[in-house]
Amino acid sequence: MILPHIKTLIIITLTSNGLTAQIPNNSSQAIVGITSGWNSSHVSLSIYQKKNHVWQRVGLPWKGRLGKNGLAWGRGIHRQTRTTSRQKVEGDARTPAGIFMLGGVYGYASDIKRYPKLPYRKITPRDLWIEDHTSRYYNQHLILDHTPTTNWEIKGQMRQNDNAHSLKLYIAHNDSILGGQPAPGYGSAIFFHIWRGGGTKPTAGCTTMQKIKLQKLIATIDPTMNPVYVVLPQAEYSALRTPWKLP
Repeated sequence: MILPHIKTLIIITLTSNGLTAQIPNNSSQAIVGITSGWNSSHVSLSIYQKKNHVWQRVGLPWKGRLGKNGLAWGRGIHRQTRTTSRQKVEGDARTPAGIFMLGGVYGYASDIKRYPKLPYRKITPRDLWIEDHTSRYYNQHLILDHTPTTNWEIKGQMRQNDNAHSLKLYIAHNDSILGGQPAPGYGSAIFFHIWRGGGTKPTAGCTTMQKIKLQKLIATIDPTMNPVYVVLPQAEYSALRTPWKLP
């Protein structure tokens, strides 16, 4: 039996009865990732907080890695531009670009007492994240009531017994919270997690960084501030900064 697990998201009230084309007015915390271009897998990350209606950077920027082929437009709380040729699809090794809500933290440790603000789940062998775009559970976290036995179940296991996946924070790309089910084939299982090879290796689509940086990021995120993740190439960030109310 498969038990669907309801993802705990940091819910932001969306405006205009649907997707917003900007950071929501009630969001006062943002993780911002900027790359040199669509095909770069290197990203500069910063945390911003809004005080008196003005965005202010908290601390210094730090380095991260993205998908090995760079960025492509994702499915977040920004409006989709379906005419663009750069749409995120499953297996393209690109990180979703846009504005995204955040979810809970997953890891191998029994708890994250140092970071009490975010929901946390210890990953067990029965925890799956479905990347099979033909499944009705696509891009969903499932919990089995038995030890995985089939190839399909084993392939979907979140616990990979490696350091890179020992701590991760969910990024709500192509998530059902946007209305309806995740769109089949538009990308799944997008997280912040620990980078590989000391930052020498890109990803399949996630955003990675040093473990200490990820721990600090998780400790800093405050759900009451309705945080979002913004990741864009520099040119698009500059062009959209005013209309999207970016930091």
